[in-house]
Amino acid sequence: MTEITRRDFLKLGAAGTAGLAIPIANPLGFDLAAAKKRALEARISGAKEVHSICPYCAVGCALIAYTKESNGKTQLLQIEGDPDSPVNEGRLCPKGATAMQLAVSSRRVEHPMYRAAGSAKWEEKSWDFVLDKIAQNIKASRDNTFVAQDANGNVVNRTEGIAFAGGAAFSSEEGYFATKVMRALGLVHIEQQARV
Repeated sequence: MTEITRRDFLKLGAAGTAGLAIPIANPLGFDLAAAKKRALEARISGAKEVHSICPYCAVGCALIAYTKESNGKTQLLQIEGDPDSPVNEGRLCPKGATAMQLAVSSRRVEHPMYRAAGSAKWEEKSWDFVLDKIAQNIKASRDNTFVAQDANGNVVNRTEGIAFAGGAAFSSEEGYFATKVMRALGLVHIEQQARV
């Protein structure tokens, strides 16, 4: 039996690894990429192509949504990155790649829900009710925690009982406006989602 030196063993191992690393075009005798592409094309054939923007952050990645009309309802079939977009060139981050779940998830809440203090169940409410309730809670919290002067007698006119976190999908103008409104209410605890 031929003796293999340690050096020969390492050379054989490196050669074998290099041989495995060479891409094999058709490992099973057919092109898997083409088969996957044909399956996707069959799923979205005849679908309407709608261009949109990812809702998760302010980068503005472009999306293509494929929809079909079925029984008078629009059915969402697929969402993918737009390869013609100069922003994302068809690529999406992990959040953007799950954009379809935002629209079709069975766990999606489609209406404002409210749980009264001490209650164990959520109730569906109107937007008018919810917005009025938020306004009432902001007013009550601001009134209860408003500080006109600090311990040294300096006028501060602030409320420490409310915090605000801006959304990463805000444009510069929306962020500026939200900050001005929160400062006008006297908030000092202002943060941005992208930093949290």
